[in-house]
Amino acid sequence: MLNIRKYSLGPVQTNCYIVSNKKKECLIFDPGEEAGRIIGEIRKNGLKPLAILLTHTHFDHIGAVDAVRETYSIPLYVHVREVDWLADPLKNGSGKYAELPNYKVGKPDEAHIIRQEGELEIGGFTMGVIHTPGHSPGSISFIFKEDGFAIVGDTLFEQSVGRTDLLGGSMEILLKSIHDKLLSLPEDTIIYPGHGEYTTPAAEMNSNPFLNGF
Repeated sequence: MLNIRKYSLGPVQTNCYIVSNKKKECLIFDPGEEAGRIIGEIRKNGLKPLAILLTHTHFDHIGAVDAVRETYSIPLYVHVREVDWLADPLKNGSGKYAELPNYKVGKPDEAHIIRQEGELEIGGFTMGVIHTPGHSPGSISFIFKEDGFAIVGDTLFEQSVGRTDLLGGSMEILLKSIHDKLLSLPEDTIIYPGHGEYTTPAAEMNSNPFLNGF
């Protein structure tokens, strides 16, 4: 059984998830800010990080990537369609806001660029990777079928969906991703989003106002 720790970080309270197994190995999803806090929690819990994985590359999901990656010398996984967003403030969104610094993150190794859907194995972890664009072109979701949960970034929220007014966003594509890829999961799957609290496909099918058409 895997352990999921959630930390809401930074000015927009982006959810970072640290998923660990019985061996104390862990994966870090969307370390958006507060690198010191993330590293402190890893040390406090005696965890061994294996990788950083990004659901997408908007600035609020990538701010602590380099600090955490350099601390543990671990690889970064990101979808091929957003590799160049990491170092481009206009694409990752930080360049839109005068009050923010320009976020620039180092690229992943070629071997860790996600180019297609399928199964991904890292250490003792096995997960499905599905492409769920709409919020951004390279948005992906990580499905832990055996443990009954999914980490979906800003694709689907409790009673809401991801915004589509940023670069490469599309409401039509987003709703298709949600319908075809997320609502088709077992209805009791725990959906861990990029902001806010967890939900399930059953809850969202029944009452999410954005999904009434489905």
